[in-house]
Amino acid sequence: MKSLAKQSTAVAPAKPDATPMAPQGTAAAAPGFAAPLRAFMAYIRVECGLAPATIATYGRDLDDLVGDLLARGVSDARAVRPEHLVEHVRFLARERSLDPATTVRHVSTVRVFFRFLHANREIAENPARLLERPTKWRRIPDVISPAQMRKLVEAPHPDHGDLWLRDRAILELMYAAGLRASEVGSVRVNQWFPTIASLSVIGKGNKQRIVPVGLPASQALARWLGSQRPGIVQGNEVQADHRLFVSNRGKPLERVAVWGLVKKYATIAGLHNVHPHVLRHSFATDLLRGGCDLRTVQEFLGHASVVTTQIYTHVDKSRLREVVSKFHPRFDR
Repeated sequence: MKSLAKQSTAVAPAKPDATPMAPQGTAAAAPGFAAPLRAFMAYIRVECGLAPATIATYGRDLDDLVGDLLARGVSDARAVRPEHLVEHVRFLARERSLDPATTVRHVSTVRVFFRFLHANREIAENPARLLERPTKWRRIPDVISPAQMRKLVEAPHPDHGDLWLRDRAILELMYAAGLRASEVGSVRVNQWFPTIASLSVIGKGNKQRIVPVGLPASQALARWLGSQRPGIVQGNEVQADHRLFVSNRGKPLERVAVWGLVKKYATIAGLHNVHPHVLRHSFATDLLRGGCDLRTVQEFLGHASVVTTQIYTHVDKSRLREVVSKFHPRFDR
């Protein structure tokens, strides 16, 4: 059963919808859906061990589904038919104007939910068995050049606040290790191994990966840990939750603060449309540009499938002619 919930649940950025989302708790408040919903949420939380953010995403999707079904007069999970789900997907595209990535994720949630109900004999037939997932257009990731990255990581300066050493260490580490914004805030002090200059990261799905870190990031971390952090935490590691990076009050750094930090220094460096994932994309692209193999990049990024990592092979087109001219025996040099 655990394989039922293995799917991508990345939440796409919100965009204005023609029709608002159903209120939170819609599915739980509907008598015909409440019990199946409780069983399903317990399954993905306990048996699958999904992260809280992923579980919340499932909940939002199912609230939207049930809200639409109730509006169509379908008040019980056992009464859902394939045509109801087809109309729901059309509703997402036409009325809600969801982008393709969000629609794909939503349809995946619906498929897993009804597959779970059918497997547990909550419903006689699976109405989502023929529901096709929309084709997902894969957008080429935004990246910045090594020169632009240098400007970004070197932007923090004493004039930019008391925590500039922390900010420099965060930017250096995000680029050096390909960290997600959520991982920056969750990594703990004992996950940093200065002797071997490596970081242990717990990513999506509680998957652990070890990423080596270069000298600039190691030095920036040493300055932060050796000077600023002790004075902020003041020995209160319980409040700091042993996090590697903390706020000016000695508390764990929130994901939204990481986003704000990256945007702040991108503006200072004169860069536009730079967010935390751009650093992660640039990390992967620069590894491939330097000759690193795809499987290793996959391990560094913590991707469950190499298919996800392959998107980066389309980013750097500048090496194509160079590679062909070097290796192909009949290429006109």
